Amino acid sequence: MAILDIARMGHPILKGRAHEVTNFDDPKLQTFIEDMKETMVRAGGVGLAAPQVYVPLRIVIFFVPEGRDGGTAVPLTVMINPVIKPVSDTIAEDFEGCLSVPYLTGVVPRWTQVKYSYQNVDGSLRERSAEGFHARVVQHETDHLDGVLYPMRMINIATLAFTDAQDENDQECEDQDGAGSDETSQEASDSETSELAL
Repeated sequence: MAILDIARMGHPILKGRAHEVTNFDDPKLQTFIEDMKETMVRAGGVGLAAPQVYVPLRIVIFFVPEGRDGGTAVPLTVMINPVIKPVSDTIAEDFEGCLSVPYLTGVVPRWTQVKYSYQNVDGSLRERSAEGFHARVVQHETDHLDGVLYPMRMINIATLAFTDAQDENDQECEDQDGAGSDETSQEASDSETSELAL
């Protein structure tokens, strides 16, 4: 396995539409996916798309940690040629980060409930439903396959901030609200979403 370089915002590989995977018998496919997994873990992310490591294919890996957004954990998942459909008109805004947009975070609107389908590494079709943080991660990563980075989804660019400055702001708000309150604890838990690099 190998640690792959991660492309940063501005590189042409992140601006185009990635190609569908058609050859599931290619032995290089599994090796590449293993390299993606190792790269994501080393970088401290919860998701990674193939274009982020300079490969223009419609491949995404992700997982959802236990307790994020009050939801259940989702094990490491490999999605090939994913398709997403919203199942509700409800939109929620929350902070997102990205391995290709390092040190920054911003508020991004996303559908709160989606259904998505994808092919497994053997080409078989899978389907899932997702809500909350799970739905957010899937939408964020799949955006990469169409040349979309989260700042392009932002409505209010004024929410874009360096992560360390955002963390300081969150801490100041907690101190003003009174440490130890249930509300403050929930805010602190919610702010952790912004620290996750997608």
